[in-house]
Amino acid sequence: MLFLLPLALLAAAAQAEIEVGDMPPDLLGETPKGEVIRISEHRGKVMVVSFWASWCPRCHEQFPALDLLQQHVDPDRLRVVLVNFKEHPRVYRDIVRETRKSPVTWTHDRDGTVSEAYGVNSVPRTFLIDKSGRVAMVRYGYSESGIQKLFEAIDVVLAEPAVIPSFN
Repeated sequence: MLFLLPLALLAAAAQAEIEVGDMPPDLLGETPKGEVIRISEHRGKVMVVSFWASWCPRCHEQFPALDLLQQHVDPDRLRVVLVNFKEHPRVYRDIVRETRKSPVTWTHDRDGTVSEAYGVNSVPRTFLIDKSGRVAMVRYGYSESGIQKLFEAIDVVLAEPAVIPSFN
């Protein structure tokens, strides 16, 4: 019985929700072209990370808004990453093929490792990451008013100076 307690605590920690102010897990998955996306490689830049699935109508509703966002903000200042939530590779590839002109970055989380690290168990779930790599906002679901609040928060964090933590 005593050896089960540490296992239960580890499982709970793995599913812990990421909150504002947290340093989120670094890995966001791999693009169809094989690029591994890591938050640490984007310090000094704002990131929008949104988890989605093909079966989620609200996820599809947010795609045009996130495309528009990436089109209007220089990729040197902002990177929008859409992380597919635990779907078969064929389903993921079909969606990415349909959206091949999309300016956002698409990654795949087939086995759920990235989703679990972020505590994501429903989609869409969107995280705004500031220039220092910390979570500035977490959004659950999708709505027109919610996307407007996200855009307003992005304006704020884009205007803030970059404070990149030193690891020396």
